[in-house]
Order: sequence, then structure tokens, then C-alpha cells
Amino acid sequence: MLRMLEAQAPAKQTATDTIVTLSSRLASATLLEDRRAAILGLRSFAKEYPASVASGSLRGLISCLTKDAEDVDTIKVVLETLLMLFNPNEQSPEASDEIALWLADEFTQRQDNITILLDLLESHDFYSRLYSLQLIQAISSARPERTQECVLTAPLGTTRLVATLDDPRDAIRNAGLIILNELSESSSELQKLFVFENAFERVFNLIQAEGSLNQGGIVVQDCLSLLANLVRYNASNQTTFRETGGIARFVALLPGGQKSKKPKAATEEDEWTSPQKDKNIWGLLAILRMFLVRGSTSTLPNQNAFQKHGLLQQALNIGFDKSTTVPIKVEALYACADMIRGNARLQEGFAQLQVVPIVEHSTTSNGESIPNGVSRVYVIDALLDLVLSPASNDLFDARFAACECIKAYFYNHVQIRLHFLQRAIEGHLSGQDETANVLTTLITGHHTIDPYRTWFAAALVFHLLYEDRDAKGMLMEVAEGDAESGEEVVTCIQALIGNLIASLQVGEDERVSIGYLMLLCGWLFEDADAVNDFLGEGSSLQSLVQAASRPGNDQVVIRGLCAALLGTIYEFSTKDSPIPRRELQPILTTRLGRERYLDAITQLRQHHLIRDFEVLPHDSSSAHGGLPEVYFDTTFVDFLKDNFSRLSRAIDRDPGLEIHQSPDGIDRDLVDSLRGQLEEKIQALEKAQAEILTMEQKLNQEQADHRRTQESSITQVNTIKKINEDLHKHHDADVKKLDREHRAAILDLENKHNLQVAALNNKLLQTQKENTVAVAKIRQEYEEKLHEMNKARIEVERRLSQAHEERKEALESIRGFEQTARRTKEEIATVRQTLSTLEDTLRKSEAQINELKQERTSVQEIIEKQKAENRQLRTEIQDQTWKVKDAEEKLRKAEAAVKEKEEARSAVQTELDDLFVVLGDLEEKRTRDKQRLKALGEEISDAEDDEEDEEGEDEDDEQDDEID
Repeated sequence: MLRMLEAQAPAKQTATDTIVTLSSRLASATLLEDRRAAILGLRSFAKEYPASVASGSLRGLISCLTKDAEDVDTIKVVLETLLMLFNPNEQSPEASDEIALWLADEFTQRQDNITILLDLLESHDFYSRLYSLQLIQAISSARPERTQECVLTAPLGTTRLVATLDDPRDAIRNAGLIILNELSESSSELQKLFVFENAFERVFNLIQAEGSLNQGGIVVQDCLSLLANLVRYNASNQTTFRETGGIARFVALLPGGQKSKKPKAATEEDEWTSPQKDKNIWGLLAILRMFLVRGSTSTLPNQNAFQKHGLLQQALNIGFDKSTTVPIKVEALYACADMIRGNARLQEGFAQLQVVPIVEHSTTSNGESIPNGVSRVYVIDALLDLVLSPASNDLFDARFAACECIKAYFYNHVQIRLHFLQRAIEGHLSGQDETANVLTTLITGHHTIDPYRTWFAAALVFHLLYEDRDAKGMLMEVAEGDAESGEEVVTCIQALIGNLIASLQVGEDERVSIGYLMLLCGWLFEDADAVNDFLGEGSSLQSLVQAASRPGNDQVVIRGLCAALLGTIYEFSTKDSPIPRRELQPILTTRLGRERYLDAITQLRQHHLIRDFEVLPHDSSSAHGGLPEVYFDTTFVDFLKDNFSRLSRAIDRDPGLEIHQSPDGIDRDLVDSLRGQLEEKIQALEKAQAEILTMEQKLNQEQADHRRTQESSITQVNTIKKINEDLHKHHDADVKKLDREHRAAILDLENKHNLQVAALNNKLLQTQKENTVAVAKIRQEYEEKLHEMNKARIEVERRLSQAHEERKEALESIRGFEQTARRTKEEIATVRQTLSTLEDTLRKSEAQINELKQERTSVQEIIEKQKAENRQLRTEIQDQTWKVKDAEEKLRKAEAAVKEKEEARSAVQTELDDLFVVLGDLEEKRTRDKQRLKALGEEISDAEDDEEDEEGEDEDDEQDDEID
């Protein structure tokens, strides 16, 4: 009987069927209690069956947020269920990341769904506000861009989110802080709207309430993250921050700032500091640096505002405070560098600031002593001491940051750069400079266990000389030794190359050699005078060739830099160099070899320290138990990458073709051509002047001949007169005759003389006329040539002026190209990363395609087999069809027989029911009889009862068998 009842019981319901039933009840229920009961049931399945619950009831749950918004309990259950769908159990068979994406799509595809959640933030109920924020965060994590668009479009969406920062309940405030961080990370529009809702003031108040930087924990770090998101690359928000007193809040938060003036008794809680203190200070300094991005339009006003509020001195004090940790020192010094870089006014005043030095000296002449005995020195001296003094690896990051601070001090400021270099030169020559000196460090070349001492000095001098001819000229004048005392005079370049060769020969740390090579490559590039100074010592060239041709796979960087220096020397050498170009090229091509030279340059270019320089760490994190893996300066790497192709082509340049660089940037070939033309004009002028002098000499000779002829004629006339007088005295008779003859002779002579004089005068006039014409012609030619020379001079001056302008434009273009190059490098890095991802995806896709092809082949084979089987089955089906027809006929006959038996069975069942009724009556009667017998005192044993029960059961079984 019990087995019959169990067989008639309904089948057990599965979880899927239950979820379907609950989802249907939620969709059709009209009473609040019914909907709440359905939601409670769905909540119990949400963790284990998120896909089933979401597919059947998500829209119903969302609609309940609108229908039952006034019922706090129902809203709480709905939000809990939705959160469980976003965060199911990991062991659940339905758990998948795609469920969160599908849920987020369902919310974000309709603006009303996000608006509903934002409306719930107006409620004062704890769970309604908290769960709404957590749900928005879950949606934003899955679909950030769509969520941002929905929040932007929702009325009062940003206002409600920012207002959660004022909630006195920590859980809601912290959840609001997290969602604001996520939404503001990549949306500039939301950043501006959050700031418009006074987010800055609320964040600072929250930091203050959490114990400021000293006692704040994870909440303060979240606040700093939100501040960073709001100001990063957002000039508008930076301006708002600057104009609403945010910088003063910076000053108050950082160590050394002005605290609250309210008197308050010190307690143990006030003296307690959080373990997160250093991270908090570091984070605030990092945010400060976001206002000082190089190249941004808002950097200059931000620098001036920070200086006005004293942040520069405050950051310096933090950087030189001995109680602060190294990471904070580093970030503070970097902030100082960013604060003055490119700002001429701040750079000029920076050197006047004073700090307490980290590296102390016994005596200081440039500082002041304060009452407690701690000396203060000028910041440049303190930075130089920190950079150039031997130190352990623990201080490397601080030294590197101090070096960047010094570079920022003279960055793009010619006067400060020359002043700094002049002070270094004077201190080195006098030998009385008490602070560390970059030139002394490089020229003396003392061997120390700290290779970065020389490396930092070389990097600083490289920046002082880079693209500055005046600075190179100043340093060219530095020499060691007194010629008057008979000492050998060694120039600065020769001293540096001597130290370089010594470091290569004794096997010093390669960072020392790299520092010298960086400096020499930057100094000799486009400076023929410096190249000539280098070539004045021929043995140095041989040592460089030997270093560049050294076999083996070790010291690839040293070989490449030596080859680059040799290429620079040959590129900018001249025919007038101590080793002329025609002698220099065979040295490179025979002793070093063209292939070996190009191989050294190529290996240097492909070396990971150069190729991956932008992505490699430049701090002590790369030390791995030894010295940090920092070998190159950023500017030098950019310089090297820009000139790799030029250096590769240098060895193939004809020795007769020179690369001449004049101080004004004019090509020497043009100057030589103009000089040749000028010499030709001068020679032509001298030739014309010689011809004029010859003609004048001829004219003087003709005039002398004419004078002699006149004197001869006068002498003859006087002689004749004298003879006539003598004849007149001796014979009067002959006087008249002679007088007549004499007159005739005189007339004849006068006529001849007159004719000769006339002829001579004519000849003289003709000669003078010809000479005048020749002189005029020569003078005209000279004036024309002089005019052409003046025109050529004017053209040269014009071309010089044009070259000046082109040089200025080229420099501006180069700066623009450098910025474009940096951006291009960043884009290339992004593209490379994307390309790598796409290549991985492509490889995966190809593997999947191959697998699919194999599956396709297998499937085709299976299809062919199935086709054959189908044909066979069709034949069998036809056979079975006839059998089925026969079976159907038999079935109809069997059904008729069954129907008859069923009718008989119904009749028997009716009789059996009647027997069950009679049996029940008998059982009741028997029970009453037993009770009556017991009441009368008769004993009935348990065995008799059991036998009777067994007999009853046997009878029931017999009856069942009869029925069957």
C-alpha cells in the first residue's frame, strides 16, 4: 500500500524548473508580498545558477527597482540579487565572465536602468545607497565607456555620485570614492563635471578627516588616486584647482607646511603615524608633478603658483631631510626639477635657496649656521655634493634625481649654463673649490669603487656642451700644465681621452668608459676645432681603433661607442687637421675595417640598452644585488638614435668632401667659392693697375723726348745767332746777304721746327687721347668689377642673414621634430604592443583554423559514412514499414483485448474497494474487541498480535495476487 502511494506522488522538481517558476511568478505577480517572495527565492539560487536566474528574471528584477522603489526591504533584496549575479560562486557550473558583460549590457543599453540606480542614491537608507554604488561599480568594471556615457546623460548623475563623499557612513563614502575613481580614470568630461561639483574640496576634507597623510590609510590613498585622475592631463581642472586654493591645501598636507592654528593638546593618537605615511607623501608629490608636465600650456602658470606658495623650498626641504626615506627624497627632487625646468625666472632664483646638506663637510664657506648648529648651504652646492660624492647603491635614486635637478637648473638657459660652466672652470683651475666639481672629477680621473661618480659628472658636462658652441669654446681653453715652466700642456679633450683610454686598459667598470665616450661624442660632433684638438695626439686614435676592433661578444656597447666616436672624428675632420682626412680614412678602413665598423655601429643600435631604453627602468630597481643597470643619459640616447644613419655613412664619405661647420652655420664650400671669386677680381684689378702704370711711363717718356727736341732746337737757334753776329762784325757786305740767307734759313728752320713741334704735339695729343681712353676703359672695367664684387658681398651678407634665419627656423623645427619624435616613439611603442597582441591573436586564430580544418575533414568523413548508413537505413526502413503495418494490425487486436481486460479489471477493482471497506470495518471491530478484552482483564500477547498482523498481510498479498 505504501509503495502504491509513493508511486502516485508527484515527481521531484529541479533547480532550473524552480527558477523558471519563480521568474514567472515575479513577472505575473501583482501583490508586493508575492514579488518579494519570488525575489527571495531567486536570491537563493543567484550564487549557484547565475545564468539561469539572469536569463529568466533580470528584466523583472530591474522593473522592481521602479515599481517597488518605496519599499526599502524589497529594494534591498533586489539589489542583493543583482550583485550576486555579478559575483557568483567560482565553483558554480554556470559561472562565466560573459555573464557580467551580458548583465552590464542590459543595464547600459537603456539609459533608464542607470538612472534608476542613480535615483536610489537620493534615498537615506544605508543598503539602498551602498548596494546601488556597488552595482554601478560592477557595471562600470564590465562596460566602462557605456557606463560613463550613461552617467553623463543622467540628470543630476554626477551630483549624486560626488555627494556620496559627504556621507557620514564609511562604507557608503568609500564605495562612492571607488566608483568616482573608476569613472574619472579615462573620461575628461566626467573629470570636469566632478570638479564642478566641488570634488577637490570634498576630497581634501575627507583626507583631513582620515588623519591627513601621517595617519591616513587606504582611504587616503583612494583620495589621492581620485585627485590624480582629476588633474592628470586636464588643463581646465588644473586651472580650477589653482584658482580655488588647492595649492594651499597641498602646502598644508606636505611635511613642513602650515598646520591648523587651533591649540590642541597632544595625545598618543596624534603622535601615532600610519604605516602608509610614506606612500601617502609619495603619492601627493607624484600628483604635484602631474601639474608640471613638460610641454603643457598650463605648466608655466602652475610653476609660478607653486613658487608663490613656497612649494619649491618645501619640496627641497623634504628632499634633503635626513629623516625621510629615499623614495620620498627622489620624488621631492624630481618635483623640484619639474618646478623650475624651462622657467627662466625660477631658474635664476633657484641657486639662492639654501638647504641642510645630506653630504656634510667639515667647513663650509658658502652657507650659514643656524642656532642649533646645523649648517645650511646653497642648493646647487648641496646637489653637486650629493651627486658627485661616493655613495652606496641605496642612494643611487636620490643621486639620479639630484642630477636631473641640476640639469633642470640650466635647461634651455644659456646664461646660467655658461655661468655654471665658468664657475666649474674657475674652481678646477684654482683648486680651492670645497664643493664637488664636475671638471675636477672628470680630468683628475681618480679611481674609486663608485663608477657613477664619473658617470654623473660626464652626463652633466654633456648637457652643458650639447649644441652650445660658446660652452665648447670655453672648455677648449682649459688646459693642464705650465708651458713657461717647461711642463707639457695637456688640453681638456686630451685629458679626457687619456682617462678614457686608461679606463679601457685597466678594465674599470664600463660605466666610467661609457660616461667619457658620451661626453666626447657630444663634444666633437659638428665641432672641427675639437676634432683637431683630439687628433693632435695621434696615439689616442690608435687606442680607439684597437678598442673598437676588439673581438668577442662582450663589451658590445664599448665597441659601438668607440666606433661612433671614430666616425664622428672622421666626419668632421678637415684637410687642415693634424691628421688630414686623406690619411685618416685609410687608418679606419685598413686597421679597423669597414665591415667591422658598421657591425659595431649596428650592434650598438640593436643592443637592448639602446633599443629598449624608453621602457627600461632607470633606478635602483634594476640593480639585482649589484650596481643599477643605468648606462646612458636620455638626451644622449636621442642624439645617438638621430645620428645612427649619419655615422653609418660617414666611413664611405670621400676624403675630399668636408663637412665644415662655421659658428654662424654657413657652409665652408660657399665661403671658399666666394673667396676664389674675390681673388680673381683682385688679380684682374692689379693687372689693370699695372697696365695703367705702363701707359703713364710711356707718356712720361714721350714728354721727355719732346722736351729734349725743344732744347736741341733752341741750341741750334742760339748757335746760328752767334755765327750771324760774328759775320756781321767782319763783313758788313755779307751781312745783308747772310742776313737774307739767315732769315731764309731761320724761316726754313722755324718752319721745320714748327712742323716738328706740330707733329710732336699731334702725336702727344694722340697718345694722351689714347691713354685717356685706355685709362677710362680700364677704370670702367675696374668699376664694373668693383660693382660686381659689391653685389657679391651684398649677396653673401644676404645669404648670411638668410642662413641665420634658416638656422633659427631649423632649431625651432628640430625642437618640434624632437617633440614629434617623442610622441612618435610613444605611438610606436603602443603600436608595437598592439601588433604583438594581434600577432598572438593571429597565431591563435591560425591554430583554431587548422583545428577547424581537421574537424571539417573528420566531419566530412562522418557525413559520408552517415550517407551510406542513411541509404542502408532507408532500405531497412522500407522493410520495417511493412513490419510496422503488421504490428499495427496486431496492436489494434491487442488493444481490443486489453480494453476488454481493463473493463474486467475495473469490475474487480470495484469489488476490491468494497472488500477494503469491509476489511477496514473488521479491523476497527477487532481493535475494539481487543480493547474491550484488555479492559475486562484478558491478556493478549505481542506474538499473537504479530501473527495476526502477518496473517493479515498474507491475506492482503493473496488478495493482490488474485487481483493481478
